[in-house]
Amino acid sequence: MSSELPSAGVSVSCPTPLVGGDRVLLGHGSGGKMTAELIARYFLPAFRNPYLERLDDQAVLELEGARVAFTTDSYVVSPLFFPGGDIGALAVNGTVNDLAMAGARPMYLSAGFILEEGFPLVDLRRIVESMRAAAETADVLLVTGDTKVVGRSKADGCFINTAGIGLVAHGLEISARLARPGDVVIVSGSIAEHGMAIMATRSELELASPIISDTAPLNRLVRDMLDTGGEIHCLRDPTRGGVAMALNEIARQSGVGIALEEQSIPVREPVRGVCELLGLDPLYAASEGRLLAIVAPWDAERVLRRMQGGPDGQEARIIGVVVEDRERLVVLKTRIGGWRVVDMPAGDQLPRIC
Repeated sequence: MSSELPSAGVSVSCPTPLVGGDRVLLGHGSGGKMTAELIARYFLPAFRNPYLERLDDQAVLELEGARVAFTTDSYVVSPLFFPGGDIGALAVNGTVNDLAMAGARPMYLSAGFILEEGFPLVDLRRIVESMRAAAETADVLLVTGDTKVVGRSKADGCFINTAGIGLVAHGLEISARLARPGDVVIVSGSIAEHGMAIMATRSELELASPIISDTAPLNRLVRDMLDTGGEIHCLRDPTRGGVAMALNEIARQSGVGIALEEQSIPVREPVRGVCELLGLDPLYAASEGRLLAIVAPWDAERVLRRMQGGPDGQEARIIGVVVEDRERLVVLKTRIGGWRVVDMPAGDQLPRIC
């Protein structure tokens, strides 16, 4: 794959002013530019410390000589139930995956439920059972939690907050700031399936081939990748904002560019079709059971073969390379041979996707 960048007419868009004036908007929680701006203006200055400044999906801490990964997340997906999963499985898998993206072995989770008065107990039982099954599949224990109830029309049924702890047993440092020119970009499978499963359900589309969310734990796949001994620099699961957001974060934090090849990026035809119907780009749609890996070029083929040899990475592909670029652009070589910038999403294309 060529690492040559387009030579003219490309510039990075400047960060937008904080949208909404003195009010939070739905887009501020959608994982794009609006979310990044909210974090940069409010949360990072208030809580600044070396762990938080890394802006990874988890913190890796030293505790009594052990390296421990710690993460938290909240789930407000709408609808609560969708093809391939529900808010319960999504909460467990998402937390497990955030830990796995540090190369950690997820071990323990917490869960906090915010329930709306009048929420059907049969739905709560279904969500709890789904969480139990997901935790069993991921080989983690849910060891503590909390429950609150709010008035009718105050919580849209059910929200879930989770936290997770995992053990980092390897000596690697894996972070979004460690991509280097020459590194290879690998995706573990077809993209955008969770986002399009949600959007198709919301839009009540009748599809000849239903789209199933890809929500799944990735800790087994990451373990297999680490077992190769390959030099893995970054791992990210492309959730809110999709592949576009994840790679823009890596490019900006690492001070590099990333060049992708459109024809190499796996997108299933039903997903592509719904994206075209709704006017969406699959690069910006969430996956909840896929990962992006930035791997040293001398180890990329070995890591890729190991991924493809297991049940969770059979469709893994090389989709791009890391390049030198002071502008820190993510660019895409299209099927017809042109180049376009894959910018950070504005933030409101797919709200409440997880």
